[in-house]
Amino acid sequence: MVEKVITLENVPLAEFLGEANENIRQIAAAFPQSKIISRGNEIRIQGGAPEILRINDVLNLLLEHVDRFGHITPENVKDYLEVEGVPFEEANRDQVIVFGNKGLVIKPKSANQRKLVESAMKNDLVFALGPAGTGKTYIAVALAVRALKNREVKRIIITRPAVEAGENLGFLPGDLQEKLDPYLRPIYDALQDMVPPEKLKYYQETRVIEIAPLAYMRGRTLHDAFVLLDEAQNTTNEQIKMFLTRMGPNSKVIITGDQTQVDLPVRQKSGLSEALKILKDVSGIGVVNLSGKDVIRHRLVKSIIEAYEKDHYQKELQKDESASRKNNS
Repeated sequence: MVEKVITLENVPLAEFLGEANENIRQIAAAFPQSKIISRGNEIRIQGGAPEILRINDVLNLLLEHVDRFGHITPENVKDYLEVEGVPFEEANRDQVIVFGNKGLVIKPKSANQRKLVESAMKNDLVFALGPAGTGKTYIAVALAVRALKNREVKRIIITRPAVEAGENLGFLPGDLQEKLDPYLRPIYDALQDMVPPEKLKYYQETRVIEIAPLAYMRGRTLHDAFVLLDEAQNTTNEQIKMFLTRMGPNSKVIITGDQTQVDLPVRQKSGLSEALKILKDVSGIGVVNLSGKDVIRHRLVKSIIEAYEKDHYQKELQKDESASRKNNS
């Protein structure tokens, strides 16, 4: 048996616990294999680890609800227990994607981020293109977490080509996870914002959330999954074709990339750029372009990205003009 203690700080206890502890009693009734005891500003949970994780998740959602709305009713508790995630109607209100940890509310913060959310709802395959800092990966992770919480999928698979370290990662010290960690830090940071720590650890141990290099996707069929391919500008033609043909039944895929930041060898074409050209007329595929206007970091980052975008555009223009002159000569 495992015991977890949750300390309620800066929370109106009477409101949170309910009249005569009605809210806590309702949670206890939903998890009869566990014991929930409320004393002062502490809630003690005793039981098996998987069930404690679920109870902890529900309590976190209730705390976030109180923080957001200032009150909670037995009906609210019932909603969260039934879904063990955000009620669908509430998630749609104010365009909230998911409620994260410590009261964090995750929703699109720009017009193009909203387009990404809408495109993901309409299409099973979406390309999200734009420079660093535009929130494309963060929003994609939030959409995956929401799908998992709402039981729309059974697992989340996150992958990326590890070009900077060599795709096989063989010469780096440590096990696979240790080798990949530096390249997947933004994704870990996003997951840690959205999933309680104990539950995230449990999900990774049970492979409900799987993070692996792109090379490990070969030969697999990714079904009942929300799949995210990050840094896709660093895929080759063969790699992105292999990845795209892994899609299985009841799967959603978001591919993110920045076409101005390709780390492939000079003569190697980006698989992302080629895929966008080849698939441009295929229905059921969404493409969302984010730009410097969507940057949510330091104000200077927006100006820096716009300067690089202008430089990239001018180089592409010069390349096209050069190709045109060659064809006419």
